[in-house]
Amino acid sequence: MRDSFGNAVNLTVFGESHGPAVGGVLHGLAAGLPVDEAFIARQMDKRRARGDGLTTARVEPDRVRFLSGVYKGHTTGTAIAFVLGNTNTRSQDYAALATLPRPGHADYTAQVKYGGWQDGRGGGHFSGRVTAAVVAAGALCLGVLAAHGIRVGTHIIRCAGIEGSRFAAEPDRLARQLDILDARTDGLPVLDAAFEEPMRQAIKAAAADRDSVGGVLETAVLGLPAGVGEPFFDSVESVLSHLLFSIPAVKGVEFGSGFAMADMRGSQANDPFLPWNGRIITSSNHNGGVNGGISNGMPLVLSTVIKPTASIFKEQATVDLATGQAATLQLKGRHDPCILPRARVVQDSMVALGLLDLLTQSAGLAWQQKGSEV
Repeated sequence: MRDSFGNAVNLTVFGESHGPAVGGVLHGLAAGLPVDEAFIARQMDKRRARGDGLTTARVEPDRVRFLSGVYKGHTTGTAIAFVLGNTNTRSQDYAALATLPRPGHADYTAQVKYGGWQDGRGGGHFSGRVTAAVVAAGALCLGVLAAHGIRVGTHIIRCAGIEGSRFAAEPDRLARQLDILDARTDGLPVLDAAFEEPMRQAIKAAAADRDSVGGVLETAVLGLPAGVGEPFFDSVESVLSHLLFSIPAVKGVEFGSGFAMADMRGSQANDPFLPWNGRIITSSNHNGGVNGGISNGMPLVLSTVIKPTASIFKEQATVDLATGQAATLQLKGRHDPCILPRARVVQDSMVALGLLDLLTQSAGLAWQQKGSEV
């Protein structure tokens, strides 16, 4: 099993949904970087379920406890190990899943790969619960990026077929939109409040029908300098796509205009270069801030498709793995009718991890500490 990602900055995650804890080990942060535990707590709170009918009824405090690598509020330069305890588990709800795999979930593939030795309670290591460790590590990475003027933000642009507002292409307008997202501490993470209530009602309607809904998350990175990334295997797109597809329920990734480019001509898809205040910018951003796998200095913009939550309460057809015969599954437990509200901070965290790894590969630990140019 591969539970690690990264080169210069590397994260290993561990734990299961109903085990004692989930956690991680983060390597590659320079010594002396401030660790803002209040910011980490705010990031964890974005992922936390509210028990509000829009997310799972399983509510965890998600307090991050550092075991090593942090001393007197700063990084020590050694491995940062941390844990988040699991305090609200009901494993009895998953007893039937030992032989009845959930359609759309990893129950069957985990059984095939690990021969029944996997911890299947609550989805085990395949559960979205493990993303709590990603958010904790991502908060550390976001702090380093923010110290260098790099901002990351994610919002819902589509939920249950309801289309909301998108990020602006212009950096100044985008900065104001990121401010709006930062200021929203409650409710759905949308740019235009007019779309929140229709989305909320669509999620509740699906939950009332014992079903779930999906949607699309859009992420923007402002302040990323030009020249980050490699032209082939470690391109910005390939590194971030690897991480984004590691998020449970992500089924598609696009950068900039993405799949819409299939219907454009080159004259429409290209982003013309312009001189601006001693810099070079582009008049549009269809390529999402990346050319040839390398950042071009414009905002990095990407979107992900989040499928409807696989764990639903409708009766579904499955196969009893003990007998090999057809069976039906009537699910119990606590599950999100929509994971978009909680997944957005996981997406921020994955993007931050990937970009910090690329930046540190380009400029070394000195960049983390001093802000030297890439």
